Formats: sequence, C-alpha cells, structure tokens
Amino acid sequence: MNLHSADALASLLGGWASGLNAWSVLLRIALSILLSAVIGCERSSKRHSAGLRTFILVSLAGTVAMLTDLYLMERFGGTIPMLSAAAVVGAAMISGNSILFSSRNQIKGLTTSAALWGCGLIGLAAGAGLYVVTLVSFLALLASISFFPSIERFLKDQSNHFELHLELTSKNELQDFVATVRKLGLRIDDIESNPAYLNSGLSVYSVSLTIESPELRKYKKHTEIIGALQSLEYVSYAEEMN
Repeated sequence: MNLHSADALASLLGGWASGLNAWSVLLRIALSILLSAVIGCERSSKRHSAGLRTFILVSLAGTVAMLTDLYLMERFGGTIPMLSAAAVVGAAMISGNSILFSSRNQIKGLTTSAALWGCGLIGLAAGAGLYVVTLVSFLALLASISFFPSIERFLKDQSNHFELHLELTSKNELQDFVATVRKLGLRIDDIESNPAYLNSGLSVYSVSLTIESPELRKYKKHTEIIGALQSLEYVSYAEEMN
C-alpha cells in the first residue's frame, strides 16, 4: 500500500502534496520548521539546555535527509533510506549530549533529550510527506512535555517515597536532623554524602525518605514536608530530587 495514498491530509491537498516537487518540498520544510519551533519555544521558556534553534535544526536535518533519500530512490532506485538512518543516529547523539549530571546527583535534560530525538523523527515524517503522522506525533510530543508534568507532579505527591537534596550548616547537625525526621513520621532509607561539596563548608547529602505517618500520608505533600525541614535552623537548603 502506498503510504501517501493512505495519508488523509495528502489526499485532501491533492497529488502535488504526495509527489516530490518544489511545492511539496517547501510545504514539508515549512511544516518541519513550524512544528519544531513550537517545541523549541516550549523548552526555551523553561530555560532548558536545548532551545529554539537546536530543535529547528534537528527537525530540519531529518526532513532534508528524508527528502534527499526520496529523491535518490526515485532517481536511481533502491529501497534503503541511508541518509534518514544517519539522521536518526545523529539526532540520538545530539540528544544524548544534552543530558547533564548536576552536582546534586541529579540527571538533568532527559526530557529535553527525548524531545530532541522525537523532533528529529517528526522531521523525518514531514520529509516523507506523512502529514497526519507528523501532526499527530507533534501534538503527542507537545502534550507530553507541556501538559503531563502537572500529572507527574500529582503522582509523585501520592507516593510515600521521595529523595531529598539536603545541605546542612555542619556535619555535626546530621544526628539532630535524623532525630527530627523520625519525630515527623519519616523513615530514612538511605543517606549518602555528596563529594561535590567537599570544600564548600557545607555538609551535603542525598537522603531517601519514606512517609510512615498516616497523617502525613493523608494530608501533606512532598513540598510541604520539605518546607518544614527547610525551616530548621541548621538546614541551609533542601530540595526534592527528580
């Protein structure tokens, strides 16, 4: 079955949108740039490492690779889209480089990395003239990075387990912190000292906690519990780890 004939938007636009010509090339490139720009703006607005231009370039590279493959296969024959395969690998490498490891033992940039890779694949779909696939994939990707975080936050708050980045003014205060946490109805599952802050004058730890108190489980969100811990005079800083 011809993929283009199965694409409702291509059929609606007419034969020129399904074929490989100047107008269809312009449409596919414009669509690729427009959709990737929306994703890039969403990431830039949240100050992530990869922004507008990066997303546009990754998507555009995928679109151009697919268009070139289609032209070569139409002109010289063949069934393997070599440049498109290379574009997928390239997008994966670029997205992988956007992953960072922070001094707080947290991995940063995973969502942006996945979004970059997905944007590259959307570019390939646009280049192939699969307009329905392109638009549906774009909407799914945009929803995943824009609207699902609030759902993810809600699900995290329903969990009895969370990890804490903890900065104490002195290592001598760790015993008091442990005693206070237990009084609040929290169980400490693990404590690890963070060597990245060795010469900072602070005692920094990654703490795994479980909410044991039925009252805390029912009424308190993680942010409220952490806010209470932050108010302790010997706690310099406290933040939930992703």
